[in-house]
Parts: sequence; C-alpha cells; structure tokens
Amino acid sequence: MKEETLMKACGLSRNEAKVYLALVKIGSSKAGRVSKEAAIDRTSTYNSLKGLMEKGLASYVTIGKVKWFQAAHPRNIREYLEGKLEEVTEIMPELEREYSAAKLQNNVRLYKGTKGVKTVLKMVLDARKESRVFGSENQLDERMPEFAAKFKAQAAKRGIRTRSIVRKGRIVEKERLRDVRFITLESESPVVTNIFGNKIAIIVWTETPEAILIDNADAAEAYRGYFDFMWNRTEKR
Repeated sequence: MKEETLMKACGLSRNEAKVYLALVKIGSSKAGRVSKEAAIDRTSTYNSLKGLMEKGLASYVTIGKVKWFQAAHPRNIREYLEGKLEEVTEIMPELEREYSAAKLQNNVRLYKGTKGVKTVLKMVLDARKESRVFGSENQLDERMPEFAAKFKAQAAKRGIRTRSIVRKGRIVEKERLRDVRFITLESESPVVTNIFGNKIAIIVWTETPEAILIDNADAAEAYRGYFDFMWNRTEKR
C-alpha cells in the first residue's frame, strides 16, 4: 500500500517507490544493497536514486570512493508535494484566463462512475449558487453516504440554498437551507436534475452512475423557468 501511495500521490515511478522504501527500511547503504532490498537490477536502482535525489527525497555521501545513499526524512515528501502545489499555483492565473477566454466547441460533457458524480457535485459547491433539484430519490445518501455527508456540510458552510421537488410520499429530512415541495408521480426515477449557476447536471443513478453536465447559460435559464413553473404547482412540506 505504501508503494502504491507513493506512486499515485507523489508521482514516483514504481522503481523509485521501491528504492525509497528500501532506503527508509535499511538506512544509509551502498547501491548494491539497495538493489537487493528493492528487488530490482543495479541499473534501475541507480536511475531511481538519481530521480529521488532530483526530487529531494534521497541524498548520498562519498566515503573513500564509495557512495552511500540515504532516504530523506519522510516529512520531505510533504515538502516535495507542497513545492509542486506552489509551482501549479504560479501558473493557475494564466491557465484560468486562457480557459475563460477559450470558446469551447462542446459545452456538454459526460462523467462516468462515482468519481464523475463527485466531480460534478463539487462544481455545485464551487458555484455557490442556489440549486434547483428535481427527481431525487435519495440516491446520493444511499450510494455515497460519506461523500453525501461532506457535501451537505460544505454546502451549508458556503450558504448554498437548495429547492427540491420530490415524489409525493417520500420521507425527507429537514435541512436548514433546503426547501422541499412534493409532486404526484406514479414511480421512482433514476434521473436527478440539478440546475445551478449557468449549468445543468443530470445524474443517472444506474449501476455505474453517469453525470451529464450542460454548461450553457441560456439552457440553465430555461430549465430554471421550467422548475419554477412546477414549483408553483406543487404541495408544500
């Protein structure tokens, strides 16, 4: 698990992760012992040591004519990641300007799986606009309870109000920033629609959920009008 984490979170190659963990375990060592402990060949070990040193995660001293390698303290991993974040932060303003200026050829995007749903719902939080939701059957709480709790907490913290139209007969928990009204429907639907800001998110709760995001101000305004029309003809809680 440590090896996989170093690869995914820190961007180390598999051999770099193996070599770093070997150095942590055995301490200051010659390349041959590191190679044996990491179970990789000598050439790959040297290449990995070079990569780790460039990242500030390893160092060496020369005793006589022999190099002894040592892992940097594990807290250096955090410093390494913070340095990467600083680098990205520096170019972020320019990237955002270019992104905003670009004319997107396609303003409809499809996101698959629970990670895709999370990506779209994080946009709801970032927008900090009122959400108009209809069709919910409490799928988010049932399928992704931990994320649902965090999402609701963040929405409340950011003061995001929600108006929901749900199927009559459903039990809905009261929430401070959520207003609910009921509409008569014969059956449940796996489709939930969320209108926020200039976007419309259509989440389809099939076995592998999908989220369709429409990023279009005119379309969002039209959907809001449709929602408000239904809202005025529904039953209050």
